Order: sequence, then C-alpha cells, then structure tokens
Amino acid sequence: MNIDLKETTSLINSDKQFPKITAIIPAKNEEKNLPFVLPKIPSIVNELILIDGLSSDRTNELARELRPDIKILKQTGRGKGNALRCGFQKASGDLVVMLDADGSMDPAEIPGLIEPLLKGFDVVKGSRFLPGGGTSDMERHRRLGNKIFLTMVNLLFKSKYSDLCYGYMAFKKEALQKINIVSDGFEIETEINVKVLKAGLKVTEVPSFEKKRLNGNGSLRCWQDGRRIISTIFKLRFGRSPI
Repeated sequence: MNIDLKETTSLINSDKQFPKITAIIPAKNEEKNLPFVLPKIPSIVNELILIDGLSSDRTNELARELRPDIKILKQTGRGKGNALRCGFQKASGDLVVMLDADGSMDPAEIPGLIEPLLKGFDVVKGSRFLPGGGTSDMERHRRLGNKIFLTMVNLLFKSKYSDLCYGYMAFKKEALQKINIVSDGFEIETEINVKVLKAGLKVTEVPSFEKKRLNGNGSLRCWQDGRRIISTIFKLRFGRSPI
C-alpha cells in the first residue's frame, strides 16, 4: 500500500471532524536518538506521549527541548510492555500509534499506518516482510526466531501475518479497549497480534522498513524474550487468558 503524506494530510485538513491521533514512544536513556525521531513526527499527530523508563541521561529534558508540547509519563513498572500499557491508558486520541525511540522506525511512515484505519480497519501492523518493507537490523538467529514464532501463530490462530515481533502499529482507540493487554516485556507485540485476532478485529499490514538502532544498546534479550514469546503464544492458545 503506497501512502502519499500530502494526500493524507490534505484529507485531515479538509475534515474538521478528523480523528485525533496520539503517538506513544517508550524511551529509556535515548538522549542520543531522540533528535532523529521527535522532530520527524508528522504534523498529523495531535498528541505525543513519551513513556520514560526511569532514564538516567537527559532523555526527558531533551524531549521537552525538541518538542515543548510533548507529554512525559513515568512508567509504573519495568519493560517495554509495561511502558506501552501506561501510554495506552493515557492516550486521548481516537487513533493511537506506537513506535520506538531508537531511530529504527521512520516517523514518516505514520500516515501509512493511519490511512487503513480511516478506511475501516481496526488495527494496522507494520511489516518488514511485505514488498516495500525490509530490515537492516535482524541477525540470522533473530530472523529464524521471528519466522518460528510467526509460523506458530499463523497455524494456531489461522492468521496470515507476514511479520510478528515488530512494534510499529496503529489502532483505533476503541479497538485497544476491546483487548486486555497484560504483558510487561517485548512479548507484548505477540500478545497484541494474537488478541486482536481473538477479538475478531479487522487487521491489515503495511510495508515498513526497520533501520539499525542509531546509538546505544537495546534491552532485547533474544533467548529470554524468545521464551516469553513462546509462553505467551501457548497461554493464549491453550490457556484461559481473557481477551
């Protein structure tokens, strides 16, 4: 799906009742990366929320310098999942986008995630494996792991996803309110992708390109987080986890 930013922005400007858009960005010690992310958030975003994971650098101060209108919240626990859940609770937008603070996700892709929501979809997933997508930040073992998890979900839940463990997504706020998200770690992406299926929500994918983290080291722990993803898949399929 090819998205024209000017076309989408024009549509927004032409409709006074256009939905309000919130962008949620979890961040911990991302001072060096925020200058490459926050200024690029497109003007169609009405509310920008940064969820701070108790940063020890100038993440918060720099965020305010770059975007005086930004809302900064302290997450209540630990982990990416916890941060996103805190953001979802505070988002006031009709449409909600989540993206990372490390520069790996291009903010210019936000209109591409929003447009399908305007056409009736409830959830839009960025995919690195659709034509037009890609990644320069996936080692062989991570690519294999994502493929295994993806195959499990597609088989167990009869889905046709092309990507699973990728956190560039957009939602109608009402869709988020229909699923009970409980994950604290990186498995939150898998939990969301499965629960939207179980809830019968209308989901589509759009191409997305993932760059390498610009600066610093991420907190993803491949083996530990991989086990949590597998556990999440089986709990959602064979357990009694609520939607």
